Amino acid sequence: MFGIVRPCTHRLSEGLRTEWMAHLCGLCLALRADHGQFARIVTNYDGLIVSVLTEAQTGAMPAGRRTAGPCPLRAMRTAPVAMGEGARLAAAVSLVLASAKVRDHVADRDGLLARRPVAAAARRVAAGWDRAGARTGAALGFDTALLVDAVDRQTGIETLAGPGTPLLTVTEPTETATAAAFAHTAVLAGKPQNAAPLAEAGRLFGRLAHLLDAVEDREADAASGAWNPLTVTGTSLTEARRLCDDALHGVRLALREVEFTDGTLVHVLLAHELRRSVDRAFGTSSCSHQGLEVPEGSFGPPPGNPYGPTPGNPYGPTPGNPYGPTPGGPAAPPPPRPPRDRRGLIAGCLVWAGLACTCQMCCGSYEDPWSRERREAPCQDCGDCCEACNCCGQCGEGCCCCGDSCGCDC
Repeated sequence: MFGIVRPCTHRLSEGLRTEWMAHLCGLCLALRADHGQFARIVTNYDGLIVSVLTEAQTGAMPAGRRTAGPCPLRAMRTAPVAMGEGARLAAAVSLVLASAKVRDHVADRDGLLARRPVAAAARRVAAGWDRAGARTGAALGFDTALLVDAVDRQTGIETLAGPGTPLLTVTEPTETATAAAFAHTAVLAGKPQNAAPLAEAGRLFGRLAHLLDAVEDREADAASGAWNPLTVTGTSLTEARRLCDDALHGVRLALREVEFTDGTLVHVLLAHELRRSVDRAFGTSSCSHQGLEVPEGSFGPPPGNPYGPTPGNPYGPTPGNPYGPTPGGPAAPPPPRPPRDRRGLIAGCLVWAGLACTCQMCCGSYEDPWSRERREAPCQDCGDCCEACNCCGQCGEGCCCCGDSCGCDC
């Protein structure tokens, strides 16, 4: 699973988490339905934004959902999933994005792709994904040749780039590709007036995707000698951060011009979570509430329990549990029986593998693979809902991250 917008599910409200998972699973199942089981490996977090944008403009309708069967990646539970043109467009875009990523790794001779037989096989797979994406795109009126052309131009631009080359020259093909994908959601939704602002939002989103990928891979590329736009053009991290912040601001401004039927999830992903992605890449935090150190006990009760019994108080509770079983008395009641719907060893192992592969066991809460009891993951430090509201300083009453209307103009 690749992509720059990767929200922790416990930061989303129950309703938004269900919607986000519906689009993610809808993209996966659309890939399987149109292109076979193997195509599901190109499911990615950024591709589902195309599906989210389409539905946000038309509104969620019963015809746009279906109940999918149990899946190991959902802890063997059924779930409503998105279906329709938005999910299919997301699938077409994801195939071309994955093809570009494979070609990039082949060009960089990463890992096993440094071997000619493996690289040749990877190129054939990428070419097949290009053709598959083109078929689905054509059925939706979307010409994926725009995306393929951008990928091809990227290689030439990287070959000619050097010290002093503007960084935005290198990111232009990615910007063009994502702008086309975002704009076509307006066509599918029947709202052509949204095409221009969505194209602008997509262009800046593509810039962010390219820059954040470069920032995250900078040290690894330097160690392996792989091509990296920041290193080749001599761009500092400070300048890269400035470009990312400008792009974030531009995305929010562009989204204000779009007519959404329900843009809550779009706002959470492209305003709040996109900001988090930038902070994660640069190792900073956008939380306006951080940085305040409160001395321990400043607002808590004084040491000790002022309402507890004082030493020697005859009216205080006696030591031990007065209601517990006494020696020689009746035995304690037997422990409750385990739930009858426990999974077997093999089924539980399959669910465990799905939870582990999707990081659900690392963040938030999850269902135990065998007992089905709710468990808390070790990582609970992803912050609260308003942590992402730096785009408006300090959020007022209500926060869109919690499913309510945003109390700030962001």
